[in-house]
Amino acid sequence: MEPSLFAKKSVGVPTIEPALTVPLKPPALPLKPKLGSSKPKSKKRDIPEGLWTKCPKCSTMIYDKELDTNLKVCPKCSHHFPISARERIHSLVETCTFEEMDADMMSVDVLKFAAYEGKLERDRKATLLKDAVVTGLCTIGEHRAALGVMEFSFMGGSMGSVVGEKLTRLIERATEKELPVIIISASGGARMQEGAFSLMQMAKTSAALAYHAQRRLPYISILTQSDYGGVMASYASLGDLILAEPGALIGFAGPRVIKDTTQAELPPGFQTAEFLMEHGLIDAIISRNDMKEKLIGYMDFLTAGKKATAS
Repeated sequence: MEPSLFAKKSVGVPTIEPALTVPLKPPALPLKPKLGSSKPKSKKRDIPEGLWTKCPKCSTMIYDKELDTNLKVCPKCSHHFPISARERIHSLVETCTFEEMDADMMSVDVLKFAAYEGKLERDRKATLLKDAVVTGLCTIGEHRAALGVMEFSFMGGSMGSVVGEKLTRLIERATEKELPVIIISASGGARMQEGAFSLMQMAKTSAALAYHAQRRLPYISILTQSDYGGVMASYASLGDLILAEPGALIGFAGPRVIKDTTQAELPPGFQTAEFLMEHGLIDAIISRNDMKEKLIGYMDFLTAGKKATAS
């Protein structure tokens, strides 16, 4: 038999349980970071934009001021970066000798082509030019010359009515004053937004150069960056001397169009200045840094007969 357990109980005194006190919540302690959870601080410094440029050919980082001083030519691999028309003029002509012609001539949307006006306005603001060419009379070395420079940043340097008219007036002025003509091309061809009006400029500029040649005056064509379509099919390929910058792309249609049309394998680099010089289209490939000196030498040679006759 199990023993009985008896609890002692006070007679007549009620049992009062003590009040329960809720303890205060202690302040939360900061959790220790887990090992490996925090990312290590990057040692790479943030480089401000506009100070360095990476060469697309040799991947060298070039200080922008050094690149500008070197006429936008990579000091390591001699890759030629695009350069504006104003910068080209500044690199070639003698100080304060450039007299710009027809600076306010602007294109008109005759065909009411969709979004053409908007693109013209956009590129005018971006380049501070009225159209895709800058023309004028200047002095290079001791030679007075008529100089036209295309601006590729203005609608790809495409040739519309204004570009054709400005170049024609430049050539006619040079013929009148018996000056050599130098045209630096950088263009994707005729401007499609102006239709047949842009194609007419091919004949107009070529005819002006024919009259210039009849007076036995020199014309030097310089091909840069890329030259295609109606520009290459007209004045750009009519020079007494045809020069090019290293790596310039030159042709009528692009490689893909030619390959799809001919259904043939194309030789590598067949539209580069180097390939075309080997096959006789280009007379010389000249670095941008040497262009002024070479132009002076060529004009000395090409104008020697005129000087001898005059004396």
